[in-house]
Amino acid sequence: MERLYNQAVPRLTSPSTISLDLTKLARRIPAEAYLPGKWIRLSDGSFSDPPHFSGRLVWPIRLAHGCSKGQVKWCWPSPKLVKLTVDQRRSIDMVLLSVTRVSKTFGDQTVLHDVTFDIRSQDHVALVGPNGTGKTTLLRILTGQIPADGGDVALPSAGTVGYLQQHPEFADSDTVWSVASGAVGDIATLARQAEMVAEQLSTCVDEEQHARLIEQLDRLQVKLHQEDAYNWEHRVERVLQGLGFVEDWYQRPAKQLSGGQQNRLMLVCLLLQQPDLMILDEPNNHLDIESTEWLENTLANWTGAYLLVSHDRYFLDQTATSVLELVDSRIDRFKGNYSAYVRQKSERLEVQRRTYEKQKEEIEKLQEFIRKHHHGQKSTQAEDRRKKLERIELVDPPREIPTPKFHFPPASRTGDVVLRCEKLSKAFDRPLFANLSFQIERGQRWAILGSNGSGKSTLLRCLLGEMAPDAGNVHLGHNLQIGYFDQLLKRLPENVSAAEAIRVPHRDLIDRERRDILAAFGLTGDVTQKPLSMLSGGERNRTMLAWLSAMQANFLVLDEPTNHLDLWSRQALEAALNQFDGTVLLVTHDRYLVNSVADHVLVMGEGKVSQIDGNYEAYRHWLREGLAIADRGQIGALGSASRSGTGYTRSEVTGTTGQNPGLALRSSDGGKRKRKYPYRKVVELETEIAEAECSLDQLHKGMLDPNNLRDGRKMKDLQQQVVEQEQKLLQLYEHYEEACELN
Repeated sequence: MERLYNQAVPRLTSPSTISLDLTKLARRIPAEAYLPGKWIRLSDGSFSDPPHFSGRLVWPIRLAHGCSKGQVKWCWPSPKLVKLTVDQRRSIDMVLLSVTRVSKTFGDQTVLHDVTFDIRSQDHVALVGPNGTGKTTLLRILTGQIPADGGDVALPSAGTVGYLQQHPEFADSDTVWSVASGAVGDIATLARQAEMVAEQLSTCVDEEQHARLIEQLDRLQVKLHQEDAYNWEHRVERVLQGLGFVEDWYQRPAKQLSGGQQNRLMLVCLLLQQPDLMILDEPNNHLDIESTEWLENTLANWTGAYLLVSHDRYFLDQTATSVLELVDSRIDRFKGNYSAYVRQKSERLEVQRRTYEKQKEEIEKLQEFIRKHHHGQKSTQAEDRRKKLERIELVDPPREIPTPKFHFPPASRTGDVVLRCEKLSKAFDRPLFANLSFQIERGQRWAILGSNGSGKSTLLRCLLGEMAPDAGNVHLGHNLQIGYFDQLLKRLPENVSAAEAIRVPHRDLIDRERRDILAAFGLTGDVTQKPLSMLSGGERNRTMLAWLSAMQANFLVLDEPTNHLDLWSRQALEAALNQFDGTVLLVTHDRYLVNSVADHVLVMGEGKVSQIDGNYEAYRHWLREGLAIADRGQIGALGSASRSGTGYTRSEVTGTTGQNPGLALRSSDGGKRKRKYPYRKVVELETEIAEAECSLDQLHKGMLDPNNLRDGRKMKDLQQQVVEQEQKLLQLYEHYEEACELN
């Protein structure tokens, strides 16, 4: 080992500092090992511990007294390999996965062509592309499930790679806890060995054996410390609870879990194994919003590398630091998260279009000149242009991703009140909601959020009359044409084609009209004539959306409409809903869609329902301000949150219809309080609050501007403005609440 370092260290003639490039030694020295030393004499005469690796190792050394010219005196004992901790290993900047010119063909279809990229030790990479472009095929090649037709996939011998298994197999004796605890490694065995050595050490009288036992115990203790063995049970519990496994489930047989729960358990195991590189295919499938938030926070702070595929745009924004786009069998790389990718993609396409059109125009001019003058007086010039044309290296056309143009027709006018819910209650084995009252007015867009099992779909069915509530009433407005998208797609018969499935009773649509509607939702050609049972999940989903369009509904009730849709189809749905001039009631886990579309949010959890005037970010704002509680299994139970010292609480959504429920003022003695602020109309205060919230949002965006981040003085000014604006908003909220009570 010392010889290898001698080969990398330059000959020195005076005390100095050298840099060792680890890549030169990577083939012969494992990445998880290093050469430790006790003390190193620095050039200024002081002593220091050996530094850890950090990409390039900068190691101060000195010339020992009496060394001849060109010789180096090593300052450590005989070299030996020492295993690094997970964090130390991940601090080394190294290539964990190298993909070179990988190709794959199925029949006459080329799925991958000369795909080349690499992933380094701290990369957080998202793989995106339309459905059917080969993302899953690429992941299966990377994990060795199928071979590539050509190219090379290289993994370092020292690194560990973990893949999220989609179809796990469990033994009859496996429980949730035993499967999860088995993923942390052989920590229990190490702990028992350490205890046995400690017992032997306590009774040992032989000095030589005593020294050996001390050295053995020291090695075991170091390894236990590296594996964080003292907190392993807490680690297991934290990950299990983060992904929705409550303590009552720990001893449940793993085989009795549903398919989604088993996949979540496999994700738990992968996170506990802490591989150097994780490959994740749709890791947030089967997760509710709470578990998804926990997972994205975990991945955002992950010190290792991962490659993930997901159609959740908000999730990609929080977790990705670079994006690989797979389109037309080729890979392009973009820096930043999903939003940065969209911006860079648009800029690249604009440059590619201009370059392509400019070259196309130049070629056409050359061809026209050659055609006119090939046999005339300017034949020599024409020949020169012909040779120039042959030398031109053709620019590839822009690699644009075809995006379907979803469209809902203009909505007919309804009454001012579309839906009124009065003191609605429903319970099964536990209460889902009770005394729920709210009102949806024409043109509003409402979203319902909540954990799995909180009763979102049940609430929709009660509102639409498909399920009887235990108590309360639902009143539908005048002239409603309701279009209901149920997430199980039960309204579409599976034995008919897509063109037949979108027939509606109140419209006599000819075949061409139905084909045009399907084409607007990206369904063309033979797909329209296939039975729905033969279509993919995404195609059936888009057929259902086309049926809603054919219905000409003026009130869209959508239960998880983004299931099976890729990123581009979700963008198209988002644009269509924003252009729709009717009323929308939406249940979804797609927070990006809620942010873009919703202006009111109902948050369900633990038998309580709360209303937020705004989108998902508005809800997050209430959480950050301490006006909401986000406990395990409960999202935003705003009714139970209070602000200490202000004398008021944020009530549950049980107020009378026609008002914005949620803000109720109470004095500490229970009586009606006196005015603190001058009289103002509620409408004026609402307008001023909206303007102040918009200003605060602009300030937050300004603090994320890269130009401002580099300007310390500007950032201080922005921070001060944010504090002042938040104080102003708190006063406006109090003034508004006082006006609601006392006006």
